[in-house]
Amino acid sequence: MYISPTYILFALPALLLGLYAQFRVRSAYTRYLKVRNRSNVTGGNAALSLLRAGSLETIKLVEVPGELTDHYDPRHKSLALSQEVARTPSVAALGIVAHEIGHALQDREGYLPMRLRGGLVPVVQIGSWLGPILFIAGLLLSLGGLAQVGLLLFSGTLVFSLITLPVEFNASARAIAMLQANGLIVSDEEEKGVRAVLSAAALTYVAAAVQSLANILYYASLLSGSRRR
Repeated sequence: MYISPTYILFALPALLLGLYAQFRVRSAYTRYLKVRNRSNVTGGNAALSLLRAGSLETIKLVEVPGELTDHYDPRHKSLALSQEVARTPSVAALGIVAHEIGHALQDREGYLPMRLRGGLVPVVQIGSWLGPILFIAGLLLSLGGLAQVGLLLFSGTLVFSLITLPVEFNASARAIAMLQANGLIVSDEEEKGVRAVLSAAALTYVAAAVQSLANILYYASLLSGSRRR
């Protein structure tokens, strides 16, 4: 199978960053899942406490299978916690739970980047698969306009990734503040652990944005090359 050297040039840095980000997440999560928080509170109990403190008692709390499957669903107003996070009194669990509740607070407040990201979801879902099809068809048929439309549609993935960054960074900042305000982290070591887990997770979103940018630049280089023929 032939792989274009040009593609490797664009994709390799993004791929390496993505692999490093995944390594950071796995390393930080594994390490701080084994560190018991001094409050000796499980992720599930911490979630109940933080939801009460934030007047978010209407949020439904559920357990889901898998590892690092924790998420907040703004459509159903539910907070899903993986069993490992929900049932362990670890530093990692505190950070993950508080981060997801940070998203719940963003949702309640109508946080603009979160609203923009939600509005882009259907556009990105269509553009992520239709864009490359139109782009390749445009190149094969020598229809530059069609290829440009495909590239424009696919570029929505980069916009989505960029808007995701402030959403995630803000949720992490809220997480630290909530944990401190509610006395769930009481030492510098615990705060260091929470920050390590959250910063590693944030790096995965940076890597996703870089990967989207790399793909768009590669497509743009193909389009530019076809015009010079």
